[in-house]
Amino acid sequence: MSSLPTGRTARRLEWVHLPPHVRALVEARLGSPVVGARTRTAGYTPEFSSVLTTAAGTRHDVHAASVTAQRAFAGALGGRAATLATLPAGVPAPRLRWVDGADATGRPTAEWVVLETEHHEGRMPLRPWDLREVGSALDSLERAAALLTPAPSAPAAPGIGDEIAGWPELWDDVRVLLPGMAEHLDEAVDLAASCAEATTGDTLVHFDLRDDQILVRPDGTVLLAGWDCPVRGAAWIDTVLALLGPRGDGHDADALLATRPLTREVPVAHVDALLALVAGWSLRQSGLPAPTASPYLRDLQRWQGEVAWTWLAQRRGWI
Repeated sequence: MSSLPTGRTARRLEWVHLPPHVRALVEARLGSPVVGARTRTAGYTPEFSSVLTTAAGTRHDVHAASVTAQRAFAGALGGRAATLATLPAGVPAPRLRWVDGADATGRPTAEWVVLETEHHEGRMPLRPWDLREVGSALDSLERAAALLTPAPSAPAAPGIGDEIAGWPELWDDVRVLLPGMAEHLDEAVDLAASCAEATTGDTLVHFDLRDDQILVRPDGTVLLAGWDCPVRGAAWIDTVLALLGPRGDGHDADALLATRPLTREVPVAHVDALLALVAGWSLRQSGLPAPTASPYLRDLQRWQGEVAWTWLAQRRGWI
């Protein structure tokens, strides 16, 4: 990921950019005036996301988005709040403190969706990935999967088959991006088409796990942040997706899959189906115009797509 400024990929709203009534709402919720704001510059979305310091000396992770100007992101924040509110105790994720402007299902009910999650000291994983931190992240995913199977009934996350229904068709748009591999593209498309069946399950899966969604705490343990778009699927999905970064940074992802309890007995073809799906989706998205508010998003998607494709091709003996 040498072309990406790790930890500095987001263009976000600042505290001073929030409307006065939103700042007043936040300060009322926090119980003290805000005297400092450190914007979280990691990630690929433009909504407000800052660590706020109050006059009382407390620190708070606060996120906000306008329904009018940032509708998709406001909806995602509402979805995050709804999911976090129902996570069982023990899931390694920041807890929801409060939400304003969204109902229990995550649907926005006001002009702004604003929420606070628990503040934890920590940082993004080191890049290139450190193998110890890879292990800590996988440990957290295994704890989460144990507690999230079966998936909580509310809010109702979509099944992975519904979420990815149109993804295999995206391969038609990316064939030109993979010159020299034409003889294997039909096989990749068939694998992607089998992904819904291969990944079915009843675990609540994060399904959007990147390094900017992972918080490494001072003791080395890991929290899983975000939770904007979870799905119901196989318990092993997040482990494979989490290894895209380490694989791209040079680690032996297949050796890790072979030793981890969630993946060591998963059929090879099932993992390959997920990689084919992700490669096609990521490469197709990378060819779209870059959003003004997220200038590095397409670079990330191209990198992830290429990592997924080369990993798949090596597993299948194509290269």
